[in-house]
Amino acid sequence: MSRMQPRQVTAAEEAELWTRWKRGESIPTIGRALGRARTVIVRRLARHGGMAPPVRHRSARVLSVAEREEISRGLAAHASFRAIAQGLGRAPSTVSREVGRHGGRGDDRATGADVAAWRAACRPKPCRLATSPALRRIVASRLALDWSPEQIAGWLKVTYAGDPTMQVSHETIYRSLFVQSRGVLKQALLRHLRRPRAMRRSRHATIRGQGRGQIVDALSIRERPAAVEDRAVPGHWEGDLLAGARHSQIATLVERQSRYVLLVRLAGRDTTTVVRALARTVQTLPRGLMASLTWDRGLELAAHRTFTVATDVKVYFCDPQSPWQRGSNEHTNGLLRQYLPHGTDLSRLSQTQLNDIARRLNRRPRKTLNYQTPADRLAAIVASTG
Repeated sequence: MSRMQPRQVTAAEEAELWTRWKRGESIPTIGRALGRARTVIVRRLARHGGMAPPVRHRSARVLSVAEREEISRGLAAHASFRAIAQGLGRAPSTVSREVGRHGGRGDDRATGADVAAWRAACRPKPCRLATSPALRRIVASRLALDWSPEQIAGWLKVTYAGDPTMQVSHETIYRSLFVQSRGVLKQALLRHLRRPRAMRRSRHATIRGQGRGQIVDALSIRERPAAVEDRAVPGHWEGDLLAGARHSQIATLVERQSRYVLLVRLAGRDTTTVVRALARTVQTLPRGLMASLTWDRGLELAAHRTFTVATDVKVYFCDPQSPWQRGSNEHTNGLLRQYLPHGTDLSRLSQTQLNDIARRLNRRPRKTLNYQTPADRLAAIVASTG
């Protein structure tokens, strides 16, 4: 199965990403808002240590796009550098250098020249800690004593009040710690911070109000009958979503006793779409083969009452961050990655293709079933209840 190249993150998406991150939104929430995979968001944040890079501004002293277009038109009309410069109100040497940098009279193009100039101007200024070994040693020694960057910055300001070269902001210290590409402070010093983490996080960061675990009238897994827990009775299933590229997903359903798996194609992740797709699938099963469904805390099953009314199947929800409570489903999702590796665009698969993958998995012998297949075990269950 061929994989498509991921599209580039646009400037507008980059700006929105940092706005949402500073607002305190979680990585999954940002990914859903931008229609991007979690890994893409993590990479963009980690590149800058979780701290938004400064916004670049074009200096008033450099040529604008409009001026470069005027130069391009002047060159096309075979005007002299002096005549072009006079029309722009610039020095002739400015026009001459601009044309020389971008290919000469025959090759200068306004748009390409502007892009090249913008890239060439990206010369980050070395931070204070990189240019002052003495200051860097002092900061590192205080970090090793478990001082916070804010305490270090304040202490330096008092101790070296008359020497600005021996002062540094706490933001610079944080950036030097979290952005390891700077190569200024050793990453080992991160463990001396009060809250060690790979990226800096906004103090406003919270999952409150982001739609996690807010499922009305949810039946806890702790209310599930004991017979379900020990797999003594068939007909109890576990379910979850399997994520793919481009914000695609499918639903996976696993019968706890036989480990039989069903894959359900989804057109979206909203609860109405997921509940309808699951209900249609359940209604194709022999009557009574699904008595309960155990799901995680994802809001894709927020409309669980609608699902129960349509199928007569009770839904139980796991405790937050407890994937082991759906052990069969978690293990099956791992097996499915042989057929649906990370990075696969699941929206490109038809239900027929998903059925074929499920059939292959259900016909593989399983050690936990004494090397019977899930298909054989489920067939025996259906025969005994029929």
